[in-house]
Amino acid sequence: MTRILSAAILLPILFGTVWYLPPIGTLVLAEIAALLAFVEYAALAASLGTPVPRVLSGAAVLATCASLGLSANATEIVLLTALVTMGAVAVGAARPGPGVLAEAAAALFPVLYIGLPLGALAAVRVAGRDAVALLAVGIIVSDSGQYYTGRTFGRHLLAPAISPKKTVEGAIGGVVLGTLAMVLGGLKVFPMASVPMLVLTSAAVVAAGIVGDLFESLLKRSAGVKDSSSLIPGHGGVLDRIDSWLFAGPVFYVFVRYL
Repeated sequence: MTRILSAAILLPILFGTVWYLPPIGTLVLAEIAALLAFVEYAALAASLGTPVPRVLSGAAVLATCASLGLSANATEIVLLTALVTMGAVAVGAARPGPGVLAEAAAALFPVLYIGLPLGALAAVRVAGRDAVALLAVGIIVSDSGQYYTGRTFGRHLLAPAISPKKTVEGAIGGVVLGTLAMVLGGLKVFPMASVPMLVLTSAAVVAAGIVGDLFESLLKRSAGVKDSSSLIPGHGGVLDRIDSWLFAGPVFYVFVRYL
């Protein structure tokens, strides 16, 4: 019941922001999600013995999200600035040792893992609210397809060391149903796109979402935690809710932006 109540609150906020507010509203929502997700990421990194400079790394995440979301043509400047800054911080710490590279990488990684994908989602909203809705439908249908197909036909574990409940059959069902939903919606949202292109893009988006889910599970299992946080009752943390979006969003952004 708690899970259902949380979804009943969060989903109207998400779709209401995307559908009824101008694109800047989606960017603000993406920035809030990026900040909360980064805090959870930083906690996971600390549990893994690779603490990150929260202020600098968090600022880089938010700046990257804003730059790409606003299509400000400054994303490369933000990324290069983050690289130089994190390098300077490592030098300033002057702690030679085997953990230097891991800590520097952990400080930069959330920029790629959180900032860029959420900025890409905000940029997709600029292209049209229908596009964001199509992506949401694909991910939601895929998630439901994985659950019900896996529960009914699941026999072979997909990644037992990472997520012991996911099955190969569930993943196949999620890809098939999610792809079908996106193709049918894509015929209306992107009428100029060819059917083969829609099929390939939709399958890639859905498959990337599954990988994103497993990647976040890998981080949590490595850190020895069940959820990234307890912020959302019944759902865990923000990272737990957007893990599929963080990998599926960039693939969809490339399609919308360049194809």
